[in-house]
Amino acid sequence: MSRLTELFKIGEVFTYFVRVFQKPKPGAPTNFNIRTMHTINKISIVMFLFCVLVMLYRAFLR
Repeated sequence: MSRLTELFKIGEVFTYFVRVFQKPKPGAPTNFNIRTMHTINKISIVMFLFCVLVMLYRAFLR
């Protein structure tokens, strides 16, 4: 049973959302590819959250 609860932990997902939007650490490597990857991740997270909000809005109005 504890293994099943470990599989469905969503706290790590929310910490990832917070971590993605933080400023990079001073010693972290920064090159164009990494910055582009993080920017694309940020855009996709924002689009996902917007779509979830739209789906919830439509579900409660119907």
